[in-house]
Amino acid sequence: MPLTDTALRNAKPRDRDYKMFDGNGLHVLVTRSGSKLWRMKYRYRGTAHES
Repeated sequence: MPLTDTALRNAKPRDRDYKMFDGNGLHVLVTRSGSKLWRMKYRYRGTAHES
């Protein structure tokens, strides 16, 4: 299920960083300080990467 604008706005910081998944490797990393960073997880030559 894709992330909605409301879900992202209501995401609050927790004791640890956590991810909210959007699909196909795309997710938002919510940090302890409250920052929200879009990230993409992918595989290249059999090795997992995240950018």
